[in-house]
Amino acid sequence: MDIQEETKGSLVVLAPSGRVDGFTSPELEKRISEIIERGDHRVLLDCANMEYISSAGLRVVLVSAKKCQKEGGKLAVCSLQPSCKSVMEVSGFLNMLEYHDTRDAALAAE
Repeated sequence: MDIQEETKGSLVVLAPSGRVDGFTSPELEKRISEIIERGDHRVLLDCANMEYISSAGLRVVLVSAKKCQKEGGKLAVCSLQPSCKSVMEVSGFLNMLEYHDTRDAALAAE
C-alpha cells in the first residue's frame, strides 16, 4: 500500500492505494495518528485507488474518525471503488461517516 498526502486548506487528504487489510492497516493508522498529533484534525480519505478494505481496515477508519472527532475535527471519505463502497455500506460505515462520491465534492463541502 502506498499513501499519498496532500494539504488542502485546513484539510489533510490521504490517498491510500492498493489493499487496506490486516497487514497494511497499521501503516494507515500510524499516518492518521501522526496527522492528528501534529494538530491537523480534519482528514479526508480519498479512496479512488484503494482496491480492498478488510475488517482491520474498517477498524482503522472508525478509530481514526473517533480520534478526529475527539479533537473537534472529522474524518470524511470519498471516491470509494464499488467493492469497497459495498463493504462500507453493509457494515453501516457510510451512515456514520461523511461520504462524498468525488474528491472535488468533498473539498467543495469544506
